[in-house]
Formats: sequence, structure tokens, C-alpha cells
Amino acid sequence: MEIVALQKKSGIPKYKQIVASIETAIVNGQLKKGDKLPSLNTIRNTHSLSRDTVLNAFNELKNRGIINSVVGKGYYVSTENITTKQKIFLLFDELNSFKEDLYNSFLKNLGPHIQVDIFFHHFNNAIFSKLINDSIGGYNYYVIMPANLQDTEEIIQNLPKDKVYILDQIHKGLEAYPAIYQNFEKDVFEGLSSGLVSIKNYQKIVLLFSEEIQPKGILKGFKTFCKQHKITHEVISSIENRTLELGEIYLVLEDRNLIRIIKKVNENQFILSKDIGIISYNDTLLKEVVANGITTISTNFNLMGATLAKMILNNEQIKVENPSSLILRKSI
Repeated sequence: MEIVALQKKSGIPKYKQIVASIETAIVNGQLKKGDKLPSLNTIRNTHSLSRDTVLNAFNELKNRGIINSVVGKGYYVSTENITTKQKIFLLFDELNSFKEDLYNSFLKNLGPHIQVDIFFHHFNNAIFSKLINDSIGGYNYYVIMPANLQDTEEIIQNLPKDKVYILDQIHKGLEAYPAIYQNFEKDVFEGLSSGLVSIKNYQKIVLLFSEEIQPKGILKGFKTFCKQHKITHEVISSIENRTLELGEIYLVLEDRNLIRIIKKVNENQFILSKDIGIISYNDTLLKEVVANGITTISTNFNLMGATLAKMILNNEQIKVENPSSLILRKSI
């Protein structure tokens, strides 16, 4: 009885059929721990496949720990437990509601047979370095969100290059890695440009920006927009001691500061969208209902999670720019 059996008219990819055939052979006892698998060339020639198709199947089984390879000899069954999971190391900067959407979408689209361990570096280089160094060799794939930390490429280069995916921001030195990312400079410029008519109802636009934790592309996109459209603008690092002035519109990047501004609007008995305008960054369900709806510039985090899962499942070594848009609501 053949180890590998393929259905020509099946909609299932050939490499997945190879994986399923070997799993079935193990479950049925046809293959046992220590048994040698048919060679890549044997399966390729028997079923008229490309060598890459067979190799993709073997690599999936190898990554899950079901088979192992011996140089010069071939591939062997290393366990009869076919439920052995792939493990993914996922390193976020911090957890918030929109990154939770990304994470949940990622898990949903990976399926149940992959284990994801999530960690947080909290914008701290020492924590970032320790978490990555401690993870080396323990995972099949590594998903890294470097945020705006410096010199991350020196740490990431210790990981197997073909198993690393960069998430959200691509720094100099990380261009060679596959990634799904946001183009912050373009997203802010195009988002603000989409709301130009409403923004021009205000005398000044104020960006609340922290250099320590926020992408520098946001600041660049903001300044380019204001210069091109001759908009009076200001960049501040804190809202706590600021007095709101009539005719200001705020671009707010953190949810804590969004709440602070709304509180100040209420304390001064201002009318949101008439006296003060607000544009928030990164959409959430809460922003749909707070203060009758907060306008946002946001990428699609559910799509980002789904795309990341697809890239890993298909071992795609590509870069994908995740789309962003202005979601217009009653706050401007």
C-alpha cells in the first residue's frame, strides 16, 4: 500500500494531501517511529509534482516535530503523535483593544493545531533582547513587533532568518524579513486629507505625540499634510496641563489621552465637533459609541491578523502593506 496517495481533482493543495497521507499512515500503523519515509524524488516522480511541493509538505511535518531529517540519509518518523503542534513566538509591544483584535484574528485563521505564545516588551530594549534570546530554538516561527526600539536588527539576527516575520513597523536593517506592516506616514497623510473639508472648519490642528513609543512616520505624515494644505498646527507631548481653546482639533494617538480630552471638553462645557474636534488613531468598538462616535484613522487589524496567519501557513516570504482609512464620525 502506498504511503502517499493524492486525488487529482481535489481542491486541497497537493502538499497538504502529502501531509495528510503521511499522518494517516502513522495513525493506521503503516508508519511507526523510526521508519524511513519515501524520498523527495520518489514522491515527486510518482505523482508528477515539483520538488518544492514535496519539500513544503516535509517541512510542515518537520516543523511540527512529526518527522526529522538525517543529512545524506533522508526523512524519518520521529513521533506517532500527529497532533504535535507548531509553536509560534509572538512578541508585541503592549496589549490594547485593537491589538487584541489583531491577536484574535491571527489565532482564528491559524487553526487549532498551532500554539501561539504571546509576550510583551513594553518598549524596553532589555526586555526585548531577553525575551528573544530566551526563545531561540524553542519555536517554529517568530513574529516580532519591534515598535520604535533601536538596533532591534542586532537581536533579531540571532533567530533563524527564514522563520521570522516582522509586524507593524519595518526599521532599517529589517528590510530583508517578510512582514505585514503599516505605512504610518502615508496613512496619516491620506487619512487627514480625506477629512480636509471638516478639518478646515477649525483654526488649528494639534497632534498629541510621544517620541518614545509612537511611530515617527505619524509625525512625518502629519507635518507633510499641514505644510501642503497650509494648516496651522502644533505638536505636543502631553494633554494633562493644556487648556483647550475654541477652534482646535486634536489628533490623538493613545486611548488614555482620548478620554482625557473628552473629559476636558465636558468640564469646559464645550460642544464636541463644534467647539473642539477629535480624530483618534486606531479604531475600536468603543469609539463607535463614545461621545456619539469618534472619527478615527485606522488600519484593519482583523485583516492584519488574517494576512499574517496566511503568510505563516503558506510560508510566504513577502511584504504586505496593510490598508488604512479615515472613518468619519460625529467628533469632527
